[in-house]
Amino acid sequence: MMEMPGRKLGVYICHCGGNISDYVNVERVADVVEGDPSVVTVKTNIFTCSDATQQDMIAEIQEKKLDGIVIASCSPKLHLNTFRAMAERAGLNPYQYTQVNIREQCSWAHTHSKDAATDKAIKLVRAGIARTGLSMPLKRLRVETTPAALVIGAGVAGLRAALALSDMGISVHMIERAGQPGGMISKWGKMFPNGKKGSEIIDSLIKKVRERENINLFTDANIIEKSGNVGKFSVKISVNSKETISLTVGGIIVATGFEPYIPKDGEFGFRLDGVITLPEYEELLAQSSGSFKYKGRDIKTVAYIYCVGSREHCKEDNPHLYCSRYCCTGAVHAAVCTGDLNPGVHQFHLFRDMRTYGKYEMLYDQALKQGSIFLRYEENEPPQVTSEDGRLKVKVKDRLTGGEEIEIKTDLVVLVTGMVPRANAPLVNVLKLPIGKDGFFNEIHPKLKPVETVIDGLFIAGAAQGPKTLSESVASSMAASAKVAALLLKGYIDLEPLVAKVDPDLCTWCGACEQTCPYGAVQRITCDGKEIAMINPVLCKGEGGCVPVCPQQAIGVEGYTNSQVEAMIDALAMEVA
Repeated sequence: MMEMPGRKLGVYICHCGGNISDYVNVERVADVVEGDPSVVTVKTNIFTCSDATQQDMIAEIQEKKLDGIVIASCSPKLHLNTFRAMAERAGLNPYQYTQVNIREQCSWAHTHSKDAATDKAIKLVRAGIARTGLSMPLKRLRVETTPAALVIGAGVAGLRAALALSDMGISVHMIERAGQPGGMISKWGKMFPNGKKGSEIIDSLIKKVRERENINLFTDANIIEKSGNVGKFSVKISVNSKETISLTVGGIIVATGFEPYIPKDGEFGFRLDGVITLPEYEELLAQSSGSFKYKGRDIKTVAYIYCVGSREHCKEDNPHLYCSRYCCTGAVHAAVCTGDLNPGVHQFHLFRDMRTYGKYEMLYDQALKQGSIFLRYEENEPPQVTSEDGRLKVKVKDRLTGGEEIEIKTDLVVLVTGMVPRANAPLVNVLKLPIGKDGFFNEIHPKLKPVETVIDGLFIAGAAQGPKTLSESVASSMAASAKVAALLLKGYIDLEPLVAKVDPDLCTWCGACEQTCPYGAVQRITCDGKEIAMINPVLCKGEGGCVPVCPQQAIGVEGYTNSQVEAMIDALAMEVA
C-alpha cells in the first residue's frame, strides 16, 4: 500500500451495538490497521454515531491535530452527513473523512464466517485509510437561487404543492397538459374518510389557487425546453400550441399523476356489455342518486374482479408486476357507497389478496357488515367472464371453500384496475427524469430521499412516483414543497464538490466524455487556442462515467482521483496477516 508520509489519520471502528461486532472481530481490525504509518490513533466504540462518542472524536481530532479520519460503521447513506458535520465542528475539512461500510457490506453479508468477515473488514478499512491519506481539502459549491418554482401537473398533488409554496412566499408557475386542472379525482364521488366528493375537493383547491397573486396557472401547456441548473433553471413552455413563454425558476416539482390501466380486449370479459373498470364505476356512482342504473337497467348484482393489470407475474407480456395498493381500498369503498345508495344490491368480491391496510380496514369491515361476499381465487385460475342471454356470468374457484367452483350471474362486472405510469416521453426527454423499473419516476431512496431525484432541484410528487392514495399523494407533495422551500428561501444552496475535473494539459477534445455524460455537464471550450472539455460543476453529479472513456486520462473525480482509486485497490489486494 502506498505510504503517505506526514499524514495524521484517526480510525474509528463501530460495534454498532452488536450489528457489526457479532460477526466482525472489531478489536482485531483495530490491531491490524493500527500499524499503518499514517494512522496515529485507532478507537473502537459501541455506537460511533452517539453524541458522546462524537464529542470524544472532536476532542481527539483537535488534540492530536488529525488531518483525516476514517469511520468504519454502517452505510454512508445513514450517517455520512452526521460525521461530516462532526468533522466540521472539530475544524477538519469534511471531505478528508471517509466512511467505510463494514455493516451492510461486511458483517450482515457474511454472518456465516466471522474470520472471513473480519479479514474483509480489515481490507475495507485499509482501503479507506489509503483514500483518506491522499485526500485534499475541498470546498462546497455555492449557487444563488431564484425564489420561484415550477409545478408540472395540476392534479391534487400539484395543486397542494403550489398552495404550500405560495404560503411560504415562493412564486409558483403551474402548467397542466389538459384543458382543465383537477386530474383524475375531479370525476370521482365520495372520498374516504371525510365523505367529500372528489369534485368538491378539486374545486376548492382550484379556487384557492386562482385567488393567489403569486401563482400563475397555465392550462393546455407543456414544457418544451430546460437549461441551467438547480437554483436557476431556464424553462420554456408552450401554451395552447401557439404561445411560448420563458420562465426562470429555482426548483421544479413534477406531479403529473397516473393513468388507469385499460384492460386488453377480452381480458376478464372487457368490452362485453356491462364489464367496466373501477374508474368508470366510480363515475357511475358519482352520477347516481336515488336509483342505481346502468344504461337504463336496474343494477341488482355487482361482481368485482381484483388485480386486473397488477401483480401479473404469470404474464410475460405485462410489465405491471407491482401492486397498485389503492385498488383494494377503492373497490371496497365503492362497495360501501353502493350499499349506502341501494342496500338491496348483491355484491361479490373476487380477489387474490386483500390489502385494505391501516385505517382502510374499517371499510372492509363495513362492506362485510353490509353483506358483501368475498371469494378468493388463485393467480393461475382467474375468474372467467361470459355473456349469456344478455346477462353476464362469472365462474370462479374459491380457495376459501376448498376450490369449489361458484357461478355468479351479475348485472355488472367491475374490473378493479390499478395505476400505470402516464405517457410522458416528451417531458422525460426535456427534464432527463429518471424512470424506475415499474415505469414511474424514480426517487433517490424510498426512505431517506423519497421525493428527490438524481437531478438537483428536481422533485417528484403524487402518483407520478408510484401508486398512491389521495392522502399519500398530498403527503408527498408537501414533502416536495418543503424540499423546494429549503433550497430557495435562504437565497443560496451549497452543492457537493465531488465532481469531475478536466486536466487542460492532457485533454485534446475527442467528445467521448460529452457523449457519455447523462446530465449535460460537459462543454467544449477553447483555452489558449486549444479545444478542450470543461465540466460544469453545478450540473455534474460526480458519477464518473466520463472518466474511463477518456483516452488521455484527462478526467478525474474530486475525492476519488485515479491515484486514490489505485491506492484503494492496492490496499484491498494486500494479504491479511
